[in-house]
Amino acid sequence: MSILRNSLGLEFLWVPKPLFVNLPVKDLNRSVAFFNKLGFKFDPKFTDENATCMIVGENIYVMLLLEKFFKTFTTKELWDAKKSTEVLVCLSCDSRSEVDGLVIKAVAAGGSTPRKPQDHGFMYGHGFEDLDGHIWELIYMEKTP
Repeated sequence: MSILRNSLGLEFLWVPKPLFVNLPVKDLNRSVAFFNKLGFKFDPKFTDENATCMIVGENIYVMLLLEKFFKTFTTKELWDAKKSTEVLVCLSCDSRSEVDGLVIKAVAAGGSTPRKPQDHGFMYGHGFEDLDGHIWELIYMEKTP
């Protein structure tokens, strides 16, 4: 929630709409355990034997859906994320150490790193692959005055 000012100088309250990213997973319990080790929490109201709702940030959620349940939302064939890439999920972090810390936790929990860290001076990034092969990019961008 933010207070914004329009071109006429009038202030208004802006509440971002929730964003849900849906990802297929092979083993829901294993995926939940993996992301718990990275410090993510889950909303029990949207969790059952087929899916869970991972809380990423204010109004940002990732629905982890068992593959068989995910298939009920599409007629298209699912791809193996370990063999091809359908999406890159990118999360903003508050510091370089948060980026590195999440990558270390992901690798310790069974994930892997698809590439080396990228340091562009004003922007630092790294990432990990989760247990199903989905790529999670992590970036820190320096604040400009």
